[in-house]
Amino acid sequence: MNLSYLLCAIVLLPGLTFAALGLSWLLGWQPRERAVARLTALCYSLAAVATAWLWIGMLKAGQISLTVPLGSWFRVEEYNFPLMLMVDRLSLPLVALSVLLVGVVGVFSVRYLHRDPGFHRFFLLLNLFGFGILLLFTVGSFDLLIGGWELVGLTSVLLIAFFQHRDEPVKNALRVFATYRTCDIGLLVGVVMMHHYAHSTEFSKLFTQTWPGTGTTLSGGSTTIVGFLLLVAAMGKAAQVPFSGWLPRAMEGPTPSSAIFYGALSVHAGAYLLLRAQPILDASILMKEAVIVIGLLTALHGTFVGRACADAKTSLAYASMTQLGIIFMEIGFGLTWLALLHICGHAVVRTLQFLRAPSMLHDFHRVHAAAGGHLGETGAHYEQLLPESVQGWLYRLALDRGHHDTFLDRFIVAPVIRLAESLNRFEIYWLEYISGPSRTRRRRLAAKAGVHRFAQTTEDVHV
Repeated sequence: MNLSYLLCAIVLLPGLTFAALGLSWLLGWQPRERAVARLTALCYSLAAVATAWLWIGMLKAGQISLTVPLGSWFRVEEYNFPLMLMVDRLSLPLVALSVLLVGVVGVFSVRYLHRDPGFHRFFLLLNLFGFGILLLFTVGSFDLLIGGWELVGLTSVLLIAFFQHRDEPVKNALRVFATYRTCDIGLLVGVVMMHHYAHSTEFSKLFTQTWPGTGTTLSGGSTTIVGFLLLVAAMGKAAQVPFSGWLPRAMEGPTPSSAIFYGALSVHAGAYLLLRAQPILDASILMKEAVIVIGLLTALHGTFVGRACADAKTSLAYASMTQLGIIFMEIGFGLTWLALLHICGHAVVRTLQFLRAPSMLHDFHRVHAAAGGHLGETGAHYEQLLPESVQGWLYRLALDRGHHDTFLDRFIVAPVIRLAESLNRFEIYWLEYISGPSRTRRRRLAAKAGVHRFAQTTEDVHV
């Protein structure tokens, strides 16, 4: 079989499954749980077979990358929006990882959400996420990457608010949405600047060699500008300091979605973005140093705060944040292969830990009893190196999560909410302005037709 067809099938299978489940919902027919589970299992089983076949085919052909041009979405003068899929040594392992982990989480969720009123909605969003993350990892340009990026963010927010009958999940989902949208400005503006400086966002035209080769057509200050904008977007998606306050709040969603989003795939999308743009970072010493510093601060923040967490899922969220900070440091130092292996290993381990979070306390008590009640605390010898006053200050800082919630509320969430309220008021005023002349026109037409004044008054009352 043609390898291009296999790549298209891998990306489209979750999208078609989402379309089938969504169409059934629109038609008012809700399939049984068993039918939804079997359809999802079939989707990712076929995707796994296609991924293995694609990998073997590329190895036999000696290909290190595969590009599938699908034409252009639209063209305006010199601007062209290319539709192009591509896999290489960076994206192919992440595609295989995504297919495997989304499939495992889908199987786990069948029993976890059995008889839950939102069962169908969860699998609808899970398949949309699968389509989004595979599109994100297989695109051949930054233009199309925005599509996968936004689908991943949208499904993330909707699954955080999955238990919508309670206020807290909805409030936390809005906080995450505000953080995402603020940081995504970096990606959107960064892509615009790529068009301005390089007149293209295709990987084959931006980078002189296949990954992980160095070299980019950008030069001078343009690498720093574009690199900084992409870094802002990556920081928001990967919960890096100071945008890390949303990650523990995302634990309001179901445990399976926490595993696949904030332990395995979604939080690593920011690291993937930086790995894809590695040649741009390498061309700017300032950007490499910025990535290292941000990763270091995030790793330290996640370590301190994670030690003061009172519940299992939040402690796992900060553990993920710590590892993401280390991955950012590896990217900043240019250790691209190590960062890729770290992403894959961390995603698998963290998924297992999140899925086992409900039984983690039981396991801890069993190990504690087996140790005779003398299970030592990890990291206690580091605390003894610090004065008691410093220990107390760090503990209070950890309990307040580094004051990052205050930062996000004041500088990110509140401005976005105020902007949304202003746009809502503008929309109301605009609708009133539009509807006014419409009533005047109807009165004039009615007068010309000889309609009585009583009919016009009745119409006004109904309006």
